[in-house]
Amino acid sequence: MAHRSRLSGLIIDCETGELLSAATFWSQALGLPVGGHEVGETSEYVGLEGTAAGLSVGLQRVTHPSRVHLDIEADDQDAEAARLEALGAKRIGWVKRWWVMEAPTGHRFCIVKMDKPDEGPPPTVWK
Repeated sequence: MAHRSRLSGLIIDCETGELLSAATFWSQALGLPVGGHEVGETSEYVGLEGTAAGLSVGLQRVTHPSRVHLDIEADDQDAEAARLEALGAKRIGWVKRWWVMEAPTGHRFCIVKMDKPDEGPPPTVWK
């Protein structure tokens, strides 16, 4: 059965207790205004606004070393994980509501649930 996916986000993982300070730096560096700030029991996120082509750019507080990762959104996360495994990626684990994956190059990325399939660039249909 076919599924759809596309690049949806660039996530700046920050190992810091001061995520708003980090967001201010990246906002100024990228020329994107700071957006919403969401604090959960075990999570913290800050969005940056005004990105091109519907790409989500945001920061998240993490406990691992700081890095940048991509989010790929899919209408069938398991099918997308299987497709990418066939290309050489491996599943690291299911976290909250997404798959954490590792590319053959060692880069981590996430497969998130497609939120608004009819907005932004058209997703690729995979068979």
